[in-house]
Amino acid sequence: MWGAPAEPADSYYEVRPECTDVPVTKFKIKPGKTLSVRKWQTSFAPDGQLDIGKTLNRIHRGGIHPTIRGEVWEFLLGCFDPKSTYEEREQLRQQRREQYQKWKNDCREIFPVVGSGQFITAPVITEDGQPIQDPLVLLEANNAVGDGPNSTEIVQELINRGPLDKKIIDWLLLLHQIGLDVKRTDRSLVFYEKQENLSKLWDILAVYAWIDTDVGYCQGMSDLCSPMIILLDDEADSFWCFERLMRRLRGNFRCTESSVGVETQLSHLAAVTQVIDPKLHQHLETLGGGDYLFAVRMLMVLFRREFSFCDSLYLWEMMWALEYDPDLFYLYEEPTPSLEESKKKAKSMRHYGKFERENMKIKTDEAPLPISVFLVASVLKEKSTKLLHEARGLDDVVKILNDITGSLDAKKACNEAIKLHKKYLKKQQAKN
Repeated sequence: MWGAPAEPADSYYEVRPECTDVPVTKFKIKPGKTLSVRKWQTSFAPDGQLDIGKTLNRIHRGGIHPTIRGEVWEFLLGCFDPKSTYEEREQLRQQRREQYQKWKNDCREIFPVVGSGQFITAPVITEDGQPIQDPLVLLEANNAVGDGPNSTEIVQELINRGPLDKKIIDWLLLLHQIGLDVKRTDRSLVFYEKQENLSKLWDILAVYAWIDTDVGYCQGMSDLCSPMIILLDDEADSFWCFERLMRRLRGNFRCTESSVGVETQLSHLAAVTQVIDPKLHQHLETLGGGDYLFAVRMLMVLFRREFSFCDSLYLWEMMWALEYDPDLFYLYEEPTPSLEESKKKAKSMRHYGKFERENMKIKTDEAPLPISVFLVASVLKEKSTKLLHEARGLDDVVKILNDITGSLDAKKACNEAIKLHKKYLKKQQAKN
């Protein structure tokens, strides 16, 4: 209610008492500003269509209440069309749950640890498709599996069926790396004291690696997937939220022999900094940091390490609300006549996020830059004086940027990113 005090949000994401070095959360649930359960429920028409414009505005003002965060994110990430009905969404949800279960069963057929409530942290196969023979590695792998068949037996049984397909070998080679990262992900949270939650995270990442052979699994993806499992009870729903997020970010994780996917965004960051803070860009180039590799982590995992867990969720939902495009759902779904018809329905400008509306004013064939690039640029801008006066090498740059952990304000960072975006577009237009 109006006038009521702001409520701390930390209690919704309990931290283990021994973890005393986690950043302090700045996000607070503010009555009248934060999207509340009541406001969320009244945003729907009787048939289930969502007033997305009102919702975006509320999110930008004060974020989302933790109890409804998961279901709101499903819309922000394009899992559902705001103009869909309750019935249509329920039907789509069931179809997706069945699809996820099918993929999971396919994975379990190959490697029965998937879906067993366990996961592995030691390799089970060599690059040429043979079972691992090292006794110490085998001991670790088989301890993780528990009472079921050991990993050597599983791989040997696969080989006995005939030569292993390259897709299967590549996938099996990833599973222990996923396990190692799962053990390290959000370990300060009480939620991950439960083995079942760790194995759920491993299962989702293993299934994703199976279906997305271009990306497979890369370090950092567990940081992006973890919140989905915490916010959504159903494993399949968590998977689809993660899958939609990866549609936006998978380019960052696609690597070839000659390039790393995130290099494109790093080059965009360099171009933006050169326009809005040429002195800083020149200084970074002089220090040998013109490739902006020091910003990789911020872009890859969307500031997960620079904010507390709760604040990073607040930052993400504000980013997605600002970038929101009401056609997002249609970009990800297979086109059908009925979907094409729905897509043609007129949309008001208020159905687009504030950042997206600015992009729409620019007539260009080039894809717009994501807000994450301007968020990193805003951090560099804020630390510009310190970087110019104190950074004498790349180690100093990294140290100064590492010192921001826990000190950033998510809403202020988003507002600064919006300002820099406008400034950048204005200067680009003047140049053209």
